[in-house]
Amino acid sequence: MPIKIITDSGSDLPLEFAEKYNVDIVHLPVHFGHELMPEDTDTQAFYAKMRESKELPKTASPSPQVFLNKFKQVEPGTDIMVVCMSSNISSTYQAAVIAKELYEEEGHSNAIEIIDSKNFSGGLSLIVAFTAKWSLTCSSLAELKQMVLDKIGEVNAYFTLDTLENVIKGGRLNRLSGAVASVLNIKLLLKISDEGTVEVVEKTRGLPKALSHLLAKLEHKQHDYEKAVIAIVHSNCEKLAQEIKERILEKHPFKEILFSSMGPVMGTYAGEGGIGVAF
Repeated sequence: MPIKIITDSGSDLPLEFAEKYNVDIVHLPVHFGHELMPEDTDTQAFYAKMRESKELPKTASPSPQVFLNKFKQVEPGTDIMVVCMSSNISSTYQAAVIAKELYEEEGHSNAIEIIDSKNFSGGLSLIVAFTAKWSLTCSSLAELKQMVLDKIGEVNAYFTLDTLENVIKGGRLNRLSGAVASVLNIKLLLKISDEGTVEVVEKTRGLPKALSHLLAKLEHKQHDYEKAVIAIVHSNCEKLAQEIKERILEKHPFKEILFSSMGPVMGTYAGEGGIGVAF
């Protein structure tokens, strides 16, 4: 039985990958003041607007109705798997669960599984990529669910930000420690914890050192380069991200790289100049 894969825009899944594997993306609404950003807003246009704006844009979870409408578009006889960003940073997962209940109450026949990825951005992108590929060959929705849950437990995702202003304003980092770090040009190496939250791993002076420490984390895991995939995400700093990609490939010949710019959801908190890797 075919399986339809759905994720949310907190995944920063490369558009070409989503199109190739027919992955649907539910967009989280992003507002500048009272203005709702169009879903197809170019990432560079978003960062330019954020640069000009005095206040951070606001993000919100999609309503259950948005998920429900997406479920109804899936043809009968096709099961559905939704892989959402961490429930500990967004209520998107809860919205999808409510939509599943509504869908079942209406009597639709397609089976649905909702997965809390405990990840976001590059980490979620990586999990969705494996999910989409496995969905083509696995025997059942139950088998796919177990494969995805196993993968979630294996993924490591790290990132560092050029500025802490947005992540402090957005309430994702302690204001006092963030303010002190900003004054001293301290860059934080952050990771996505097992619970799907942002965790400070190390503090370094300056971005180059933070990036070196970020890349060093790849040494802590065995990689089967014939099958391994790495996700690299950046917040409107593609030249730097390409340099990081080349540095990675010099030592780690990954078979596939998911390379993308953080969209409005993650970019709101990261600010410009952020780099993340997930493997």
